[in-house]
Amino acid sequence: MTAPDPSHDVDSLLPRLNELRSALAQAVVGQHEVVEQLLIGLLAGGHCLLEGAPGLGKTLLVRSLGQALELQFRRVQFTPDLMPSDILGTELLEEDHGTGKRAFRFQQGPIFTNLLLADELNRTPPKTQAALLEAMQERTVSYAGTTYALPSPFFVLATQNPIEQAGTYPLPEAQLDRFLLHVRVDYPSETEERDILAQTTGSHSGAVPKVMDADAVKALQLAVRDVHISSDLLSWITRLVRASRPGDGAPAEVNNWIKWGAGPRAGQSLVLAAKARALLQGRFAATREDVQALAAPVMRHRLLLSFAAEAEHKSADDVIAALLRAVPFPA
Repeated sequence: MTAPDPSHDVDSLLPRLNELRSALAQAVVGQHEVVEQLLIGLLAGGHCLLEGAPGLGKTLLVRSLGQALELQFRRVQFTPDLMPSDILGTELLEEDHGTGKRAFRFQQGPIFTNLLLADELNRTPPKTQAALLEAMQERTVSYAGTTYALPSPFFVLATQNPIEQAGTYPLPEAQLDRFLLHVRVDYPSETEERDILAQTTGSHSGAVPKVMDADAVKALQLAVRDVHISSDLLSWITRLVRASRPGDGAPAEVNNWIKWGAGPRAGQSLVLAAKARALLQGRFAATREDVQALAAPVMRHRLLLSFAAEAEHKSADDVIAALLRAVPFPA
C-alpha cells in the first residue's frame, strides 16, 4: 500500500466516518448493521460478499458507497456467458500507421479500478469466478506473462443471491476465503419498508455526496493496523479459529456439523475486522465485544458444513454461536 497524504490526520478523519454513514443513509434506508460491516471491510482493506434475496438494495448500497468515496468505481454484471477476459482485459493487435508495424497492446478490463462491484457473482460459472482470485489476494493481474498492478486502494464488493435460487453456481472455497466478511442482508422492518416505499416512489433523488478521497481511505487503513489488541484477545481469537476444525479437543458441535474448518486467514481477518470496528466507533483498542460481533461475518463462509448439519437444519452461524460458548474468553 502506498503511503497516504501526511496532511490527513487520523483524529480529523474519524468524524468523516460519521459523515460517510450519513451520506449512505440518504440513499439506503435502514440496514445499519450491513452498512457498519461494509465500512469495516473498507477500513480493514478487505473484500466483502453481500448475500440476500433480490430486491433488498445490495447493489444500491455498494453503488452508493462508490458515490460517497472519491474513488474510481466500476460495476460488472455477472452472467452465465461472461468470460474471464470480460473482467481482466485482453490483448489487441494494433498497427502503427506510420511504420506499418503491428504489436499487441493490453486493453485493461473493468477490474482495473478502486471499487469493483461484482454484481450477482454466483450467476457466472466457476471458470469466470476464478478470474478474480489473483486480483483479490495479490492486487495484481497476470496476462500473457506480464503482471499488472491494480490501483490502490482496491476492493471487490460482491453480491450473490442465495444458492437455492435457480441459475446460481456455488462459489469455490478458495474464493470464499478471500472475502474478509460475508454480510447477510435481511428483509427490512415494517417501518423501514414503509420508508423505502415513500422514498423511492416520490421526487426525492437520493443523491449521495462525496465525503472521502483515496488518501483519506488509505490513512484510515493504516490507522487500523495501529489499533491495539491485547495478547489475551489474540490468544482467544487463535483458539476460536482452531476450535472450528474437527478433531480431538474440538467442541461436539464442530465434530458433528463441520466437515472443514477455518484456516489461518480467518484469524487474520477477525483481528483486522475487530480493529476496524474499534476505529469505526472512535476507539484505539479492540475489545472482546468487537470479536463477538464479527465472528459470524468473518467465519460463516469459511466453514464447510457436513451432511449431518444439513439434515439437522444447522447453519454455520449455529456452529459459530456454539464456538463462542465453548471457547470462553479468559477471565
